[in-house]
Amino acid sequence: MDSRLDGRAIAKSVRTATRNAVESFSAHADPPALAVVLVGDHPASASYVRGKKRAASEVGIQSTVHRRDASISQHELLDLIRTLNADDAVDGILVQLPLPDHIDQYAVIETIDPTKDVDGFHPQNLGRLLIGTPQFVPATPAGIMVLLERALDDLAGARAVVVGRSNIVGKPLAALLMQRDANATVTVCHSRTRDLAAHTKAADIVIAAAGRPNLITADMVSDGVTVIDVGINRVDDDSRERGYRLVGDVDYDAVAPKAHAITPVPGGVGPMTIAMLLRNTLQAAQHRRA
Repeated sequence: MDSRLDGRAIAKSVRTATRNAVESFSAHADPPALAVVLVGDHPASASYVRGKKRAASEVGIQSTVHRRDASISQHELLDLIRTLNADDAVDGILVQLPLPDHIDQYAVIETIDPTKDVDGFHPQNLGRLLIGTPQFVPATPAGIMVLLERALDDLAGARAVVVGRSNIVGKPLAALLMQRDANATVTVCHSRTRDLAAHTKAADIVIAAAGRPNLITADMVSDGVTVIDVGINRVDDDSRERGYRLVGDVDYDAVAPKAHAITPVPGGVGPMTIAMLLRNTLQAAQHRRA
């Protein structure tokens, strides 16, 4: 049985639904508008932004990229965000991370208008998520929940282990899994967890978001497990033209035969993240113009 959970196909269905909703919305108003702030010339960040802009165009969302040199001061960057906050033509604001070391990313995130924070990283939005009344759910955790809903009939009572405790994935995902519409039993593991394998082997669901290639191996999971691999890691590979290949936090080839469902890297969580970001942008426009 093929256990591969195809994030590209599921993301396509989400984008199709978003495109249809955008068409209905735009029949009576200007299309939703997304402002993306890109600081510096980090190749991966630039690639992500190009992908987001292309995906936005495909569903009918207008997007504008505000590029700034890596030498921009924090004061200047915050002024740009305040300008976008005040612009009624902008529905959503996304600041591409990471930012240069001299800029406090938390100050930047906190400056974004929470009603335009389509990444869902503002403390107000994370707080609303925690108490079960989210305005915007961070895109990667939101996409993971869709993947889990496609893979499993019911999450209630499932033992879920989240490996990683970032503010972007691990913490908000744990909160989502605990909400009353999911009802999973959640364990969060991290770099200081003792005997990680003991936790993952007891899990019905393993979400790997630690940023360590092939951290989760076949002997660390049980038969029938559902695995969501959030990791995107570059490893050297002289057989590839570019000299590297992308792998996840899970040893896919070894774990897949044991899994009920498992996401590949690439082609798993990544496409879902962009799809959910687009949905958040539409929701921002609908809320702001209601």
